[in-house]
Order: sequence, then structure tokens, then C-alpha cells
Amino acid sequence: MRIADLMITPPVTVPLHATARHAAARMAEQSVGCVLVTGPDGLHGVLTDRDLALRTLAAGLGPDTPVSGLMSAPVTTVDAADDLGTAYRTFRRTGVRRLPVLGGGRLVGLLSVDDLFLDVLQRLEDLLGPLSWSTLREGAAGPAPRGRRPTT
Repeated sequence: MRIADLMITPPVTVPLHATARHAAARMAEQSVGCVLVTGPDGLHGVLTDRDLALRTLAAGLGPDTPVSGLMSAPVTTVDAADDLGTAYRTFRRTGVRRLPVLGGGRLVGLLSVDDLFLDVLQRLEDLLGPLSWSTLREGAAGPAPRGRRPTT
């Protein structure tokens, strides 16, 4: 499976000259916890709701503070064509929770640790669902005789 199969598109962005207030409003209207900060030459940084709380409010800065002074940079990215193993390794190596995704050198999406959790849970459900039904059917019929496997 490729990163492109799980990433969120389109990514929510704000311009480099945006304010903390504008970034927070974009997060609220899009129901996301992070925005990607972009300029004419591409991706410049990542700004999370946590960054807004700690780097703005806790630091005593106002809502008109430019995001360029609040964002995390430089940004670690992954490519949309990479396999999910690359994303797992990148998350593990960097300790970040969100990775901007590039395709053809331009920003095309965002992949979060939560996206990988959902994929893992779906795979477990796909694996365990038939197994649990089999177990339930077996339990209703009573235990199989010793030395024999139940037939399904």
C-alpha cells in the first residue's frame, strides 16, 4: 500500500504571511489540528493547534503574530508514491505526528500517525472478524471432540 492511499487531500494550508488568528480560524473551519504553511516557493512549515497554544498563548503573544514565527521548520516530508513502510520509519525516526506529502515535487496531502492507526485497526478487524465469527459458531456448537478439528 502506498502513502497516497491513506493521505488526507487536499491539505489545509495558510500563507506564510498569515496570522495566528487566521491559522486558528482555518483549523476550526476545516476541523483539523494542523495547517501547512506555504509560500510562492512551496512548503515552509507546519503549525499545529499545540503550537498555537504553547508558542502563542503561553508565550504571551497575540493573535496577530505571524505564523512564520510559530511554525515548526524545517519540515520532514514523504512522497505520495512511497510505500507505507517509509512513513512508519519516518514517523519513528523523527517523532512527529504529521507528515506533509509531496507528489511531483509539490504539496499534495498530509499523513498523520492517526491515519496509520486507523489502517492498522482496519487490518486487525479484517483479520479478526472472520476468526471471531468462527469462534462464536464453534462455541455455540460446543467444543470439538479431542483430536479432531471442527469443520466449517
